[in-house]
Amino acid sequence: GNHRNTHIGLYDLQTKQNERDLRIISCSINNERTLLAVSFRQYTEEERVSQLLQSVSKYLTLLIEIHPINNVRVLKAVDSCVRVQFLYPVEGRNTSTASRLLIVSEDKYIEQFDIHVAEEEHKMVIQNSGQLPRAQVADDLIWAQWDMMEQRLFYIVPKESRSTLKCVQFYPDENSNSILESHLDISVNDTQLKLVNFGYDYCQDQDVASKSLNLQVFTSKAGGLCVCCSVASDIPDEITYSIYFLHKGYNKTFTVSLEGTESHQLKEVAFMNLDYYVAAYLPGQFLHLLNIQHPDLLCYSLFLTGEDARIDMLQNCYIRSPLMSTVLDCHVGCIYAVSISDSALLQFLQNSKRDSERLAALHCALLHFRHTEDLEVQIIWWISENLSTCHSFDPIQEFIIASLYCRMCSETHNLDKLLPYTSLLDWIEIIPGVTCATDIISLPVLAFQNSKGFWEKLNSNLESVKYAEPHLHYHNNVLRKEWRSILIALLLCSFGDFCLFTNQREERRTTAYLRNIFENAKKVLSHMDTCDSEERLVPLFQEEDYQQQLLMGLMVAQLKDHLMRHLQYVGKKKIDQIVLDYVANLLNLVHRIMKEVWRRYQLHSCIFCFDERGSAGEFAVFHIMSRILEAANGMCMPLPPGFHTLHLGLGVRCLPLHTLLHYIDNGVLHLTETCVRKLLK
Repeated sequence: GNHRNTHIGLYDLQTKQNERDLRIISCSINNERTLLAVSFRQYTEEERVSQLLQSVSKYLTLLIEIHPINNVRVLKAVDSCVRVQFLYPVEGRNTSTASRLLIVSEDKYIEQFDIHVAEEEHKMVIQNSGQLPRAQVADDLIWAQWDMMEQRLFYIVPKESRSTLKCVQFYPDENSNSILESHLDISVNDTQLKLVNFGYDYCQDQDVASKSLNLQVFTSKAGGLCVCCSVASDIPDEITYSIYFLHKGYNKTFTVSLEGTESHQLKEVAFMNLDYYVAAYLPGQFLHLLNIQHPDLLCYSLFLTGEDARIDMLQNCYIRSPLMSTVLDCHVGCIYAVSISDSALLQFLQNSKRDSERLAALHCALLHFRHTEDLEVQIIWWISENLSTCHSFDPIQEFIIASLYCRMCSETHNLDKLLPYTSLLDWIEIIPGVTCATDIISLPVLAFQNSKGFWEKLNSNLESVKYAEPHLHYHNNVLRKEWRSILIALLLCSFGDFCLFTNQREERRTTAYLRNIFENAKKVLSHMDTCDSEERLVPLFQEEDYQQQLLMGLMVAQLKDHLMRHLQYVGKKKIDQIVLDYVANLLNLVHRIMKEVWRRYQLHSCIFCFDERGSAGEFAVFHIMSRILEAANGMCMPLPPGFHTLHLGLGVRCLPLHTLLHYIDNGVLHLTETCVRKLLK
């Protein structure tokens, strides 16, 4: 209606009008569509006084049979506002004769009614003749949120200076379980109950919003659990909000200085759940996308202002996020799907001036959108144009590591906690106008048995935090040390100045070890042949490079040992496959960069004609290959066989002789047997 009320009433077929309009607060229909629960306000306080109805309750909560409309049960007749919500079983379950209804009272309690429906003469009627069975779900709460998709009830109970977040999970078998308890350092002084996702009453919600804590709980498919809240700041033109990453054991509090805003224009921060990201949005001011999986470094979160922070159709709105990737415009009554635009993100990546923005956009594109060939091509082109503009990180390293992380983590549960997702160890760059404070918080306590899905993933995330999560990710320190020691030993042995073995037994053991390492490399290269049947545009993989094969084999061995320590339940055969996929994909990514660069500069494979100078395109490719080599050395990462030969061939064509020899002396260019033979010829 025009006055922001929803109306339900008895319809007269003759007059074609409702006999009476009701001022609805809340209504819900059961899964079988046989029962309707509705709460409404009978009279305002002024109407009661004027009509001398002091003994009549202000609010009624009714349970109505739909087929046929012949029975109405009064569940509540009180002077306090009530919300109703039926529980829903999983989709595809057979029709049930039992329904469960939650009653949420502003007197700060939640009850559950059990209702049984029976079929009588083709009519669905309520079976209970007397009082309906009821049970207390929660008491003394000051905030509650309903998760309609996952059938979860989150609520907060105040305890002295701290608050306790709890969660009740409702199951299809008509059972429920208090599954989570987490202490939050949030002081709540509200006297009025704040409800989220229990329906929307414009007048009441506007009144409560002005007085109460703005708080929402979000979950992600990967087992992330975030509490987002904002509190009124004492300083004008300043907004403060906190994100509690409960699955990581810390919270981040952000204070944002606002510019050009009148105090009466300020609205509260709206939070949105985008699965991989939580968004804090203040229309006309900023849009902050916080990475849920990797919130430790701020460079993986996007802070947007101006036109970049604009969300179409949500400019001056009072909004809520009732479901993942959706927002409700409370003023208009429309619900919208919300997603990050890949084209807008790529444009932002290309136009960004700060390293933090570039890195956050790059990770968002690689991890959030997954991989499409067109997206990959555009990112590679951006990298080739911006190798000298990124000062705080290496874009080639981040592209390779993030791409591998994205491709591999879906293969096995918990693999995301063991593979690296970045080459960075820390980040010190700050966001202008934004301060951030990080605090360690206690981990949530879970109480469940044999629970699958979200709770299992959340428990896994909490376990990894307990066991020092950063140390679980694979690192190349040991690999680098082992590779260098073997190379030095083999080099000295080749000159006869050093004996690698002290006795025959050690010689046999070391020989078997090296044979196994090179066998690993052969498996990787043969695995690549099956993965990439496309005719190779770039002349790689056409020769043997024993140094790179040694590094490949060592990476296979060490990554396999790392995964075996933490994924015993997966099995050796599966881990072998994961490791081969990882190293093969790594080499393919380098080849993919080379292929796109080769195409862009229109090079051909005949680069070993040393009687003419290289073109401008060849010099550009030589520079990019030098940066690929630098990135590979930084990560101790193998390169495709033939890379060093190709790099040196381009160097011979593009560099003056003294510069070429200087590059060789300093290890920028590597002499290979193939290239030396061609040079001598």
